[in-house]
Amino acid sequence: MINDRLKRKGGAPSGNRDLLDVFMEDLYEGKYTNESERQKIIEDAIGECRVFFFAGFETGSNLLTWTMITLSLHQDWQARAREEVFQVLGDKKEITSDDLGKLKLITMIVNEMLRLYPLVMELTRLVDEDTKINGYTIPKDSLLTFPVLMFHRSTEIWGEDAGEFRPDRFAEGVLKAANGEAAFMPWGWGPRICIGMNFAMLEIKTFLAMILREFSIEFSPTYIHAPVVAFTIQPQFGAPVVLRKLI
Repeated sequence: MINDRLKRKGGAPSGNRDLLDVFMEDLYEGKYTNESERQKIIEDAIGECRVFFFAGFETGSNLLTWTMITLSLHQDWQARAREEVFQVLGDKKEITSDDLGKLKLITMIVNEMLRLYPLVMELTRLVDEDTKINGYTIPKDSLLTFPVLMFHRSTEIWGEDAGEFRPDRFAEGVLKAANGEAAFMPWGWGPRICIGMNFAMLEIKTFLAMILREFSIEFSPTYIHAPVVAFTIQPQFGAPVVLRKLI
């Protein structure tokens, strides 16, 4: 695909640009002088595609996996969420972003899952220059790590039930849930917050709504709860659940 686009004159046809076209325009300014430069462009484009695939697939699929496991263990919340889906969506085939915005319980469940099983475990930044924060001096070239999971499960911030699944803590919004602290960071924070956050939320809520509308989710007796932390939190022994078609 990259070879074909390098041969294409004048860029992508109007209205038909995709993500790969954006990469190619950024990496390749319309010319290359030798084969090694051409190969470098191809390698860079492949690398960018891999990053987007990981960021957009690995994180979202893990979150949905943990959500289905958790809802199979908390049938009361599953029933409440399903009732909301039927009330808001009915049997609509075309689900819009406005529809998804009305799914308040689903949003609360997703936020609670993002708190308990954040998309990444930590945020790391390299300090560009000597910096002072609250009397602390941080030298240039220091590597700072923000432990997202520790903040998300801190009893000082979220209360003694910080380790429990309790979506209603988000009933009055994220800031209220975190007792006024900037401690909910599943997507990062500030100018470098995840560029795909809004799309991912639409994707995740659409998937949950469609599953809950068609199936009940039940706990499998073969499931072993053994989260393992890598870049993301993954179920070490898989995530078997039972889906039963609703009558």
